[in-house]
Parts: sequence; C-alpha cells; structure tokens
Amino acid sequence: MSSATIPETVRRLLASQPIELPIFHPVALKLQRMLSDYDFTVDEVAQVANEDMSLASQMLKIANSPMYMGRSKVATIKEAVIRLGAQQVINLVIAASQAAAHSSPNPALDRYMKDLWLHSHGCAIGAKWLALSCGMRAVADETYLAALLHDVGKLYLLKSIERLVQAGVINSLFDDELIMEIFEVMHVEQGYRLMQHWNFPAMYANVIREHHLDQWDEVNKMLAIVRLVNLACRRIGLGLKHQPELALISTPEAQILDITDIQLVELEALLEESREAALEM
Repeated sequence: MSSATIPETVRRLLASQPIELPIFHPVALKLQRMLSDYDFTVDEVAQVANEDMSLASQMLKIANSPMYMGRSKVATIKEAVIRLGAQQVINLVIAASQAAAHSSPNPALDRYMKDLWLHSHGCAIGAKWLALSCGMRAVADETYLAALLHDVGKLYLLKSIERLVQAGVINSLFDDELIMEIFEVMHVEQGYRLMQHWNFPAMYANVIREHHLDQWDEVNKMLAIVRLVNLACRRIGLGLKHQPELALISTPEAQILDITDIQLVELEALLEESREAALEM
C-alpha cells in the first residue's frame, strides 16, 4: 500500500493533533531532562520520582518484579536510585508511565494499545539483554529505553484517533487494514517529532527514525539491537504483527552483532517471558 490509501483529511487530522497528548508522564519528562543536563543529585532524582505517589508505587513494583529485580528488593525510590543508578530509575519511571498510557476506554483502540505495550515492553527487555550479551554493558540501560520508545509514534497516533473520536470529528477508524496502514506510513515521522519536541537525546530519536529503513547506520550497534529485537518480536507474534517465517540469523542485524543461533533461542524465550510480565503491570 501507499500513503495515498489513507484519506488526506484523516492524515491531516492525525498529524495536527497537539504534541501534549498523554504519551509521556510529566515526572518522566522532568527526570529525562535532569539526566540529559547531567545536573542532578540522588536526592533530587528521588524527590522528583516521588512527586506522583501512584507512579512511584508502580515503579517499585516493576523494579522488584522478576524481570527487573537484582539480588534484593528495593523499598524506596532513593534506594532504587542508589542501587540501580539514575538512568535505570528513569527507565522504570518511563516504563511505569507507558504501561498506564497504553489503555483506552474505547475497546477497539484498547486492543491495539495492549498489543503495542506487549511489543514495546518486550523489545525493551530483549534489547537490554542483547546489549549485555554483546558486551555493551555501558549502554545497556540506554538501549532498553531506545527499544521501549521505538514505536512511541504508534501510541501517539492511537491517542490522536481516540481524541478525534471523543470529539466527534471522526466516527470510526477501526478497520485493521487502515489502522496498520496509518502506522506504516505515519508512526516513524510522528515518533521522531515527539522526540524532538521533548528534547530527548539524539540516540533515541535516531533509533526511531531508522528502525525500519532499508538503508540505515550499520555502525550504530544500539540501532542494530533494536532492529533485531523488533524482528524477533514479530517472529514470535509479540505485538501487532506475526511473521513466523523470519530467519533472524540471516539478517544484517544479526551478522553485524555476531549473534549465534543459541543467543536467538534465548532471546525468544526471554521475549515470551516478557509477555506475561507486561500483562501484570
């Protein structure tokens, strides 16, 4: 399909929605800015993270879940910052807020959002694991966040559709073929737009911009990891697409990262585990 199959009026309506749609929690944005400016203390990070107690509680729940937990549980946000580090705490804030954002009172839209959350969360878990497996420990937490946000443009589009339906501007856009076409044509540009508007570091914006391109920066190992994990999710049907015929070992991403068949089997097993963990958030 081409972009011409999307009615131009619909495309304009979606693209013109306010950038402040509830995609990112204000606390998550504030913490991300602090980290980007390298201007924070442990106490300041903990104080900001505690500004929303329901979010803080969800953060601790995630931090202590089997997929995230270290050797012992953390009881407070400050303890989490000290033990896990500021970047991982920010990842937890964004993960907790994203889990809540992927829901809608509209049953048709809620189905897409839930599947999208399973995919985004699985990609994040798998990307961090793969970064560690590839000897990229120094950027494992950043790789997690890049994977978590790689499809944020799809969430933005779903929130835009939800808002337009609630306002009575459109009646229904829940045809699967049309929704998937909207995603294919618009989600990268809208996700990149979000990253730029909220001043997220370029490494995240670049992953969003290039995670589907045929010609991409093959030197960027973070991008290669996100692309490969994204394909692994598709292969096992974790998310909106299922392509079991994908041969991951033959992809340029697997070759660039020097991935083995055993690692791919382990990655897919981890992604299956993430499916259950995401449903409990």
